[in-house]
Amino acid sequence: MANAPSDALQRLIEVVAQLRDPTTGCPWDLEQTHASLVPYVLEEAHEVADAIRHGDVNHLREELGDLLLQVVLHAQIAGEEQRFDLDAIAHGISDKLIRRHPHVFGDAEASSSDDVPRSWDAIKRQEQAEALADSTSPLSDQLRGKVRGLPALAGAMTISKKAAKAGFEWDDMDGVWDKVHEELDELKEAVASGDRNHAQEELGDVLFTLVNVARWCAIEPEEGLAGTNRRFLDRFSRVETALGGDLQGRSIHELETLWKQAKAAIRAEQSSTS
Repeated sequence: MANAPSDALQRLIEVVAQLRDPTTGCPWDLEQTHASLVPYVLEEAHEVADAIRHGDVNHLREELGDLLLQVVLHAQIAGEEQRFDLDAIAHGISDKLIRRHPHVFGDAEASSSDDVPRSWDAIKRQEQAEALADSTSPLSDQLRGKVRGLPALAGAMTISKKAAKAGFEWDDMDGVWDKVHEELDELKEAVASGDRNHAQEELGDVLFTLVNVARWCAIEPEEGLAGTNRRFLDRFSRVETALGGDLQGRSIHELETLWKQAKAAIRAEQSSTS
């Protein structure tokens, strides 16, 4: 590698600063704020996860660079407003890592990898307890801070797990399924009413309840949905190919037939290689 990491990072900082230069910078970059960049942070984080799932090292390197750009951009914007900079971010996370790894940087002991998350969580709970000492709803306040930066699906799972651990839980799986059917009925009614806002709320309730189903079954909804996305695109690609890339004017019966054929072909290919 031609440059030391510090040189490469300094170059990136300087490039971003030039992009944000009020006189000679990029108009698009100059318009960005912390709020406007939120979709890009989430998109880049998801693309990093996708590269990891596919085991593509070159893609992972590229996507980590895109994610790092978002960090540097936010630091640049905050620095322009004299609130914090990249050094403050780095010092903050370094301090946190040292504080939460007393078995490495202090006198505590961790005999196995299982001990580490327990110690981390205990220290984190102590920090949060100090911050929420005067709160009348400490768990809710803690969860608001925890999930506000998460994708909605991951946030729902976090809330579901913490609420259940606190005792807000069904007696059995039948109760969860009853809730799913109840929320589905309410969604149908809301959609039939034509009230879009109400329908959106009810859709959220359905999704949140399905997250609880996932928790009870010890499955990961994010991984499940990501897998469905991949499978859909694999099958859809074959339908497109069979129609020469043009789906316009095709009947739903024809499309459904091709979809089933694509699904069967993929399963046959997977069976032959397993």
